[in-house]
Amino acid sequence: MNKWAYDLLLYLNKNPFTTQRELANLSGYSLGLVNSSLKRLCEEKILNNDFSLTNKAVSLLKNSAPKRAIILAAGAGIRMVPINTETPKALLVVKGETLIERQIKHLNSVGITDITVIVGFLKEKFEFLIDKYKIKLKYNPDYFAKNNLHSLYLAKENLENCYIIPCDLWCEENPFSKYELYPWYMVTNELTADSDVKVNRKGEFAKVSLLQEGNRMLGISYLDQNTGKTVAEKLGKMACDIKYNNSFWEDTLYENKKMIAFAKVVGADKNFEINTYEQLRDIDSDSLHLKSEKIEIIAEAMNCQKDEITDIKIQKKGMTNRSFLFSLRDKRYIMRIPGEGTDNLINRSEEAAVYKEIWDKNICDDIIYINAENGYKITAFLENARVCDPENPRDVLRCMKRLRDFHNIKLSVKHVFDIFEKIDFYESLWLSKESQYIDYEKTKKNVFSLKNYIDKHKCDYCLTHIDAVPDNFLFCADKDGNEEIRLIDWEYSAMQDPHVDIAMFIIYAMYDREHAERLIDSYFTEGCDIKTRIKIYCYISACGLLWSNWCEYKRDLGVEFGEYSLKQYRFAKEYYNIAKDLIEKEGLDA
Repeated sequence: MNKWAYDLLLYLNKNPFTTQRELANLSGYSLGLVNSSLKRLCEEKILNNDFSLTNKAVSLLKNSAPKRAIILAAGAGIRMVPINTETPKALLVVKGETLIERQIKHLNSVGITDITVIVGFLKEKFEFLIDKYKIKLKYNPDYFAKNNLHSLYLAKENLENCYIIPCDLWCEENPFSKYELYPWYMVTNELTADSDVKVNRKGEFAKVSLLQEGNRMLGISYLDQNTGKTVAEKLGKMACDIKYNNSFWEDTLYENKKMIAFAKVVGADKNFEINTYEQLRDIDSDSLHLKSEKIEIIAEAMNCQKDEITDIKIQKKGMTNRSFLFSLRDKRYIMRIPGEGTDNLINRSEEAAVYKEIWDKNICDDIIYINAENGYKITAFLENARVCDPENPRDVLRCMKRLRDFHNIKLSVKHVFDIFEKIDFYESLWLSKESQYIDYEKTKKNVFSLKNYIDKHKCDYCLTHIDAVPDNFLFCADKDGNEEIRLIDWEYSAMQDPHVDIAMFIIYAMYDREHAERLIDSYFTEGCDIKTRIKIYCYISACGLLWSNWCEYKRDLGVEFGEYSLKQYRFAKEYYNIAKDLIEKEGLDA
């Protein structure tokens, strides 16, 4: 049996007294195709000669009927800035109801009540659905680090006769049915360069080349019994392989570069994927979620109308903040939004004082707006900028010269960044009240024993960046077209020994000892004495523990930094030993 015959059977089940010509109009198939398909259905004893359904047809429809649905709603929806900081995409209100409740109601109307929602980001926001609709919630702890293949893996035991539904779709008409006769995947009739599949004349998917357009993929899918088993088996293998960490579940639908599901083509004017603020604005300009504080701040600060703010895109997520890019009057800007737990980490009034001190020194990015209370900041986007490559000696040499020139200005503010006080402070923020590292207390005691040497050999304090890491050195063009270097992200900046910035660069770049020595020599082009070099080793150890404690706090908030956090703790231990051995070797008083 082919897709056309199955479709006609479904039409006849709904409209038992339909003529061939009416079937052709309903299905959009040619009259000749309808006649040949009906003949095939009669030969297979699925239809009687009067085109009524046989017992075989009734049994086929019953056995293939949908039984359950899985809604994928774990992701953070990072493209949905600035809304995603407070509301999961699934709970966006469109035309008076949330996306996910509309989907659940559509499912319920065709008799499907066995519904599982895979959650992750802001999972608690979904709890009300259990009582209201009797759905089940399943939590994906890897929602931030892995793609939705791993969400569907959690429900792999229940994929037969099942709808798979992304939570960010709005469909004007109910896309679900009481009866399905074959597996399908939903696309629109709109062609786009973003898709790599196109529907052929047989209703199948064909791969397209990079230069061709394909049908826009929506993602709702139906898996029959056999396809459900196949997908479950593939999920079991792929989820255990790290090379699929960033894969979409749709990868399981391909065999020999061909999708094992047929295409279900719907109108692009009635079915929408809502991934961005602008897409929501396009479909429902009255949505309550468009009343974003962030957008209102931009409009006020930039003296513009909200609908002038376009091309809103997520920036690469930083370690402390979330930021998004937007366009206004043919120019691009970045708005910074403080990340999880930032209120406990950053004093925004102190940050504002730093920017006031440096704003006319051509050191930092161009500040348009900064709020000293909540940390929101708008800066001009530096076009064609690139960050420092810590493995490029020329880049590093230029960055160290830029850093040294900044230090030599000897700027000052009223606040100080005390490394050892901050170590204790970050530790006090831990929810667990104890480190994940077994030997933490010993490591901390060793690091604090270096404070005496630091105090004896520290330089006069001046305004220091504190977070002078490779990613915060931007190479960009000045007004004359020449390449210059700007230092960005001054939120930790304060009075400190300027040599702390050297240590910070080393530990963020995760340099080994050899690279660390080269960096020190790049800063001290006239040569670095042994006492200062040892002091920098002490700073590496202390700053390693500082950021390790910072990572442990962020980890409690659900933000994981992987190798970076482990490496910071290693810096604390290894450079304590290096500094201690050199202090003893040189006969210096620690």
